Amino acid sequence: MTGREETYRDRLMSAEKAISRIHTGSRIFLGSGCTEPQHLLYELVKQGAESDRLHDVEIVHILSIGSAPHTDRRFSRHFRHNSFFLGKEVRDAVHEGIADYTPVFLSEIPSLLKSGRMPLDAVLLQVSPPDRYGFCSFGISVEAQKAAAESAELVIAQVNPRMPRTLGDSFIHINELDCIVEHEEELIEMPPPEPDDVSRAIAGHISDLVENGSTIQTGIGRIPSALLHSLTDKRGLGVHTCMFTDGIIDLIESGVITNAKKTFHPGKILASFCLGTRRLYDYVDNNPLFEFRPTDYNASPLNIAQNRKMVAINAALEVDLSGQVCCSSLGYRIHSGIGGLADFIRGAALAPEGKPIIALPSTAKSGTVSRIVPHLREGAGIAMIRGDVHYVATEHGLVYLHGKNLRERAQALISIAHPNFRDELTAFARDHKYIPAEQFPSAKS
Repeated sequence: MTGREETYRDRLMSAEKAISRIHTGSRIFLGSGCTEPQHLLYELVKQGAESDRLHDVEIVHILSIGSAPHTDRRFSRHFRHNSFFLGKEVRDAVHEGIADYTPVFLSEIPSLLKSGRMPLDAVLLQVSPPDRYGFCSFGISVEAQKAAAESAELVIAQVNPRMPRTLGDSFIHINELDCIVEHEEELIEMPPPEPDDVSRAIAGHISDLVENGSTIQTGIGRIPSALLHSLTDKRGLGVHTCMFTDGIIDLIESGVITNAKKTFHPGKILASFCLGTRRLYDYVDNNPLFEFRPTDYNASPLNIAQNRKMVAINAALEVDLSGQVCCSSLGYRIHSGIGGLADFIRGAALAPEGKPIIALPSTAKSGTVSRIVPHLREGAGIAMIRGDVHYVATEHGLVYLHGKNLRERAQALISIAHPNFRDELTAFARDHKYIPAEQFPSAKS
């Protein structure tokens, strides 16, 4: 038996025994997204809440997609969730005041952990089985998990043969694991949503900006899904992103994405995590086309800016007539988070021939509310200030704001608002002297 095999055997234990090493008052980083170690989490809830052993435990998480059982109000004495980005599973808990939200750029989360400004007592991870050299892969989600594992006092890893072995800066050696729990379970899956007519129209406007040889970044949702479908006539695209979904596979297989023209890590798709189905997880397994890296590297605006023709597409909740962008809250109610929007918009703006794009439907709530607004609502979090915004797209068109004055911005944004709201927006712009009174006698068209 080799030394690595002995180390592995010595640290192998049940989930019950591993979780028993966690104490009241601990701060725990929980593996995020589709890599959430569900077996370990349910054991934590069992010991902490059902057995009444643990109290005042803080669970730090980037993105919750699983069931998040620890956020149940019944367990509020035992656990308090602290999220960097709200998934729908924890949104209600934050709104009710029994969970927390920490606003921070995605690129800065690893340094927040490694610097000790957010010290960690433990980390719960899910990793692939070790290779013959003793290295496990973080699999489909590296983001801040690597930094958490390097920073925490106690590292508990669920070794799951269903976890792909992804390449890049995505490995942890068994010597760094304090507790090893073998448990096979299906990874959480998140199929990309089907595009609708609005998202297809928005994607059509954006796709016109994507030149052959561009490097793209996008996320998950109807607009990103529609955009990927709209790029089938492009050639030589590259990908530098934080996350990607199943839609990328068809573009690779058809020769649209080759990464040959990339000027930063040419030939490689750079990402920090992916959200998708088993098809995607099998596709990235041991695939040298993909490099998974932590967000302090991958979402660094300086690294993003090294991609010539970088096109960053990010979604917003609302944009006001001066160009301010809100992406994280509906008034005072936190809806999601900062994420990588600011990192990628600024990185693309710095890139040679880069194109930073904000995309949003023109309305919400079945067309009853405009997302192009006179001013951001009270309490809204400003993700991008006026000077950061370049392109804005809705289903009614695409406009360019950078270097434009307030009059030009208001005129441009009114032109891509839903026709039902243009008169209202024009009246506001006139009243507040954004545009002269004689302009736009009737804004509807």
